[in-house]
Amino acid sequence: MTSRINTLTLSRRQFLVGSGSVAIGVAFGVPALTASRRAAAQAASLAPNQWITIGTDGIVTIISPASEMGQGTMTAMPLCVAEDLDADWSKVKVVQSGHNPKAYGNKLFGGIMATGASRTTRGYYELLRIAGAQARLVLLGAAADKWNVPQSELTTEPGVVWHKASNRSMAYGDIAAFAKVPAQLPVVTAAQLKPIKDCRYIGKDIERIDIADKTRGAAMYGIDTRLPGMLYGAVLRPPMHKDKMVSMDDAGARAVKGFIKTVPLPYGVGVIADNTWAARQAKDALKVTWANDSITKSYTSSEVLKSYQAAASDLDLAKAGVEVEKHGAGNANIKGAAKVLKADFLTEHMAHMCLEPMNATAQWSGDDRIEIWAPTQSPSIATLISSIVTKVPGQNIKVNTTLLGGGFGRRVDADFVLDAVLLAKAADGKPVKVTWTREDDVKNDKYRPMVAQHVEVGLDANNNIVGWHHRLAGESIYARANPNAFKAAGGRDAPFDEGAEFIYDIHDSLIEFARQERGVDVGFWRAVGGGYSKHAVETMIDEVAAANKADPVDFRLKLLAKKPRAQAVIREVAKMADWKKKRPAGRALGVAYSDMWETHIAEVVEVSVNKKSGKITVHNVWAAVDTGVAVMPRNVATQVEGAIVYGLSGSLKEQVTFVNGAVQQSNFHDYPVARMNEIPPIHVKVMVTDNPPGGVGECGLPPIAPAIANAVAKLTGKRLRHQPFNAERVKALLA
Repeated sequence: MTSRINTLTLSRRQFLVGSGSVAIGVAFGVPALTASRRAAAQAASLAPNQWITIGTDGIVTIISPASEMGQGTMTAMPLCVAEDLDADWSKVKVVQSGHNPKAYGNKLFGGIMATGASRTTRGYYELLRIAGAQARLVLLGAAADKWNVPQSELTTEPGVVWHKASNRSMAYGDIAAFAKVPAQLPVVTAAQLKPIKDCRYIGKDIERIDIADKTRGAAMYGIDTRLPGMLYGAVLRPPMHKDKMVSMDDAGARAVKGFIKTVPLPYGVGVIADNTWAARQAKDALKVTWANDSITKSYTSSEVLKSYQAAASDLDLAKAGVEVEKHGAGNANIKGAAKVLKADFLTEHMAHMCLEPMNATAQWSGDDRIEIWAPTQSPSIATLISSIVTKVPGQNIKVNTTLLGGGFGRRVDADFVLDAVLLAKAADGKPVKVTWTREDDVKNDKYRPMVAQHVEVGLDANNNIVGWHHRLAGESIYARANPNAFKAAGGRDAPFDEGAEFIYDIHDSLIEFARQERGVDVGFWRAVGGGYSKHAVETMIDEVAAANKADPVDFRLKLLAKKPRAQAVIREVAKMADWKKKRPAGRALGVAYSDMWETHIAEVVEVSVNKKSGKITVHNVWAAVDTGVAVMPRNVATQVEGAIVYGLSGSLKEQVTFVNGAVQQSNFHDYPVARMNEIPPIHVKVMVTDNPPGGVGECGLPPIAPAIANAVAKLTGKRLRHQPFNAERVKALLA
């Protein structure tokens, strides 16, 4: 996706010697997890543009640039700095960065600050390691000058510089008291970084720093924000998406004790009160007449999905659509193929269901400055949207990123942040916190797209693949969320179709995207396109294997003969699951593979099906993953487990339906998610290699649906092509 960083040179301005400390880096700190870390952050903020602050007490404060939403980034990224700095991890304090995209922007997101799409480690890993190595050279240079010895004679151990020839040592904190930053900073290349085999921290199972506070209940999420004089807000949105208010009667709201005011908004009506309960009661008491003429008025899921299916299976690209990827002759050979396998795949909308509901707090100052506290995946997007709507310059907007109680792509969007910003504008300088109810959350999510896919595979007389055609149809994510990228790509929606790109050794293939415009906001749902595109790809690979009377594992290995990392994870997961072993009566295994986010993963599931009820039971899941350098291997396994659980829930149970533009679900009672007693044993093996780190947070999800579908096909002879595979749908298929 992008070229690797080879050299980093920081300007002298980026190395600052402060009062009793030497500060090195490219950002500033803001309050984070605990009181001690907040104190460290405040000290660091006295020296702007810094990654690292080394105090005279030996405490090393390292800035973490990405949002922490349970994926471990607040530990993994600082570990990369500490590794080549040779810091003593027991003396490291970690502080969440402020919003400073010039300093902290992720190059894989075009330089903005955002966390998601499995790009954090891939975007920051080498940069942070080089920054730590450069800081270490500055410390070595200062110690060499102090002792009047060649720098080449010095070495480091965690937190200490050694001159072994004279048996002298000096702690980093002692060096911080006198260090002078050289006018010409040392240049560090990737070749100078520690070999992985010599690393103290990278590749080791370091405890995550956020776990202790979360276990004690001391961790501060957005919903925990408390500010002096804080007011509380709630927002009533229309029952039909994108509908407009015609009139409002707020007499009932005014009668609620604690009510302060109503605030008309471009997309609904806001209420401000002196407590959360009063704000919600006042919102519920509003009487609003809506225009009932929204673009989504005719949006009924079952009917729309039929039209998507028609668009996906209409292979005349001239009518609508763009080419995503083409190899060789594309689909041209399919017309003359001896046999053509065809299949349609359907996926319903799904909600994110983050444990922490959407919330944000904002405050306006008299000089049109805005400060925001939010559990956001993208402070850059929160800043941009707030600036566009309020006309306040971005440099006058400060975003404090808190811990996130789940993200899964939902908190990339900034609608919940905008609620707080607009209500705070009407609050006479007082901060306002807006907390969505679960019903608000379910009915106004940025859903996983509803998608139809059509796949045709041409086979010759020997059942070899001679052409592959994959067409996807649905509402665009990028057309709404990133219109510039959507336009620059000529109408291709990279998140929507990701995962359809081909790694198998098939010479002639064509992938297309047929955009449908129905007005429903869709967004980034964990693994985004991979959750449905891999379902299509991997089940079709199984169908071709069946046509060849080949074992699905052996067939994949044959098609991946030029991809040794892919072969390795498939072989390993087959070994873990004892693939060739006969299963108990009524059970079968299914396999699937994914190469998304520069990570190779293969999964095998063991399932059974109750043919009377249609319920699928998953008894075991095995996964083998090669993500290259695993910064924290145990955490990699945990993230894979989490994504598998999320994928199991989505592929078996979850579904949002619209009727005439209105969402029918509202809470967990009618939007069921997988319960703990429904989660099978999950066995994950991390296969560490010396390849550059790949993405981890989402990689476990794409293979789970096709692996289940392939296992069910083995049991019943029926192909599951409509997600979710709920009991009613499976029962109907088996009837």
